[in-house]
Amino acid sequence: MPGFFIYQHHVKMKRCEIAPVRMSDIKRTHKMAMLVAGPCSAESEDQLMRTASLLMNSGVDYFRAGLWKPRTRPGNFEGVGEAGIEWMLRVKRETGLKIVTEVANRSHVENVLRAGFDAVWIGARTTANPFSVQEIADALRGSDVTVFIKNPVNPDIDLWIGAIERIRNAGITTVIAVHRGFSPFGSTKYRNMPVWRIAEELMEKMPETLLICDPSHIAGNKDLVQEVTERALSIGMGGLFVEAHWKPEEARSDRDQQITPAELNTLLKLICELPVKEPAISEPEELALLRGEIDCWDKKLLVTLRNRMNIASLIGEFKKRSNYQIVQNDRWNEVINARINDGMELGLSEGFLLRLFEQIHGESINFQKRIGE
Repeated sequence: MPGFFIYQHHVKMKRCEIAPVRMSDIKRTHKMAMLVAGPCSAESEDQLMRTASLLMNSGVDYFRAGLWKPRTRPGNFEGVGEAGIEWMLRVKRETGLKIVTEVANRSHVENVLRAGFDAVWIGARTTANPFSVQEIADALRGSDVTVFIKNPVNPDIDLWIGAIERIRNAGITTVIAVHRGFSPFGSTKYRNMPVWRIAEELMEKMPETLLICDPSHIAGNKDLVQEVTERALSIGMGGLFVEAHWKPEEARSDRDQQITPAELNTLLKLICELPVKEPAISEPEELALLRGEIDCWDKKLLVTLRNRMNIASLIGEFKKRSNYQIVQNDRWNEVINARINDGMELGLSEGFLLRLFEQIHGESINFQKRIGE
């Protein structure tokens, strides 16, 4: 049904306003072999149908939507579960798109295989656990579905390779790796650090494995999706695993990083029509990770110092009530000598420790003086 999109059964078909993109042009120019798109999670039958029918002419190979959503903390939207299976099957029937969802255990696999899903994906949290991957591999044994495997949350290429091997050992012939970035240290430009060198290393070690990019989870912001996409294709990745929602502002999960079907079509046209330029990198990925870790420790250091000053204020209140002098030279000499000895045992220099604790002591006195004002 080219040129049409579908809403509910009782709604009249309307002509699609999105000009189709010829995937053959993109594949020829950028060797892009795979396009997976759809919302982060299935929220309603209407949401899936609206999104899928707008994507059906954009060269999408698989329509993605999470039915079970692993959340860091309970209480957030954790997906619609089995209720969404029939919605996804309707997408498949009425748009012709293949369908894929995330699985994290044997029960998930059995449900989607029984329903007739074309593919499954293994998420970053699951990839990090070999026991879970093996359980999924055992449940998939004997099936002919396509399996997408995202990288683990931490930059451990052996875990990623191990997950791919476990699924292949179960007899699955079509296994596709998905680069979605790695959990950062502290705040960074991206939601997840790309660490492109690990993606490149996977392509070198497993050249027979198609590697595609999930720019949505790397970016964390739809304004950065194009930048991440161009970078991924420039180093040889073979496709995209992107989040697209017909109305992202109403999404129940990951709304900031989801693009509309029209924005996806624009992105595909840019990929096709413009030369992919490698974005300028101000610093190596390894350095960015280490600096991010330093930022994290600096924040902890500031919190520690603030807690120390809170104790200094309590000491100031006691001295005020008891008519003690604020500066106690004997106590100061005891503290500075002890801290210098402790610090030098940890490899810090005497001069640095002396200057550091002189500043800390001075600020403590200021806190105590304010109590007496």
